[in-house]
Amino acid sequence: MVSDVCIAGGGPAGLAAALALRQQGFAVTVVDCAVPPIDKACGEGLMPDSLAALRRLGVELDSSIGYPFRGISFSDGSSTVRGEFPNGSGLGVRRFQLHELLVKHVEAAGVQTIWGAKNVHLCEGGLSIQGTHLAARFVVGADGLKSAIRASAGLDAVKSEKRRYGFRRHYRVAPWSDYVELYWGPRGQFYITPIAKSEICIVFISRDSKLRLDAALEEFPLLRQKLAGADHSSHEMGSMSISRSLRRIYKDGVALLGDASGSVDAITGEGMCLAFKQAEAFAHALRSGDLKQYAAHHKKFSAKPRRMASLMLTMEWHGEIQRRALASLAKRPELFDALLKLHVGEATMAGLLSRHLVGFGLDFLTA
Repeated sequence: MVSDVCIAGGGPAGLAAALALRQQGFAVTVVDCAVPPIDKACGEGLMPDSLAALRRLGVELDSSIGYPFRGISFSDGSSTVRGEFPNGSGLGVRRFQLHELLVKHVEAAGVQTIWGAKNVHLCEGGLSIQGTHLAARFVVGADGLKSAIRASAGLDAVKSEKRRYGFRRHYRVAPWSDYVELYWGPRGQFYITPIAKSEICIVFISRDSKLRLDAALEEFPLLRQKLAGADHSSHEMGSMSISRSLRRIYKDGVALLGDASGSVDAITGEGMCLAFKQAEAFAHALRSGDLKQYAAHHKKFSAKPRRMASLMLTMEWHGEIQRRALASLAKRPELFDALLKLHVGEATMAGLLSRHLVGFGLDFLTA
């Protein structure tokens, strides 16, 4: 059997691509070396636009599989500001549960899946799996940050790259907030996502690969107090958070998608959403026979999250900037709401500049 498209990588990005391609009528095979359900260290918060993208792929998520959250909160121990999403609620979902659901949908859609595949390599006319040829007219590399398909296709030339390190753990404790909370400290940030009525996900991200969760918590007394006495419901798991831009994302019958195609820092919360949007754009471009469309959409999707990540991570480098920025935002919660609207595509930078930034600048200088 020859597939129209063979996808190397059966994580959320690869499975979303499979669903989008099936909607366009392609015969699809997904190959992965792991066996479902596949877990990964991540913040586990799906933004409203992520949920909307999944719905377009035929995947409906609700509170029965996770825990809804209404917005984002920033705090540095002295100042706190929060804003609500203008386009609905987000949803905290355990990564392995999301993966299980996506697997069920791709199987129901008629996608062939090969799990536990060993020695997967790009080859002429498809993939090689432990020496056996899997024929495909097109190959998608959705195999993550360290993509072997990207390297084999000669697509690993990087325009820019910055790395941070994240560690995740779950706690058995009732969520104390219906927001995703970001706690800012001198060496990194904690991200708290409610994922069930009696469970939360905690991630710490910094530039120090050796700064683990327990040591980092010593620098966040308020958060440590909230977690006092709570049992762990998972082991600590680590991963890299990479902001990476590639020079090319397709070539000679191979295209990249998800983290394999470049990524944004986890502080944006947009990694999943980008993958789902890329899946839709790629399927449409492949059907039209013009992958330049995919490259153009890919660049457009990632532009705003990259700018937002750059803006927010400036605060990480400079403690005084961080303190002043959060104190000023706390005085002007309407600006934080506007930034959130900008982040999810419900506002423009021009509107933000004209209505809010002059007053913010005055507050910042006097904070």
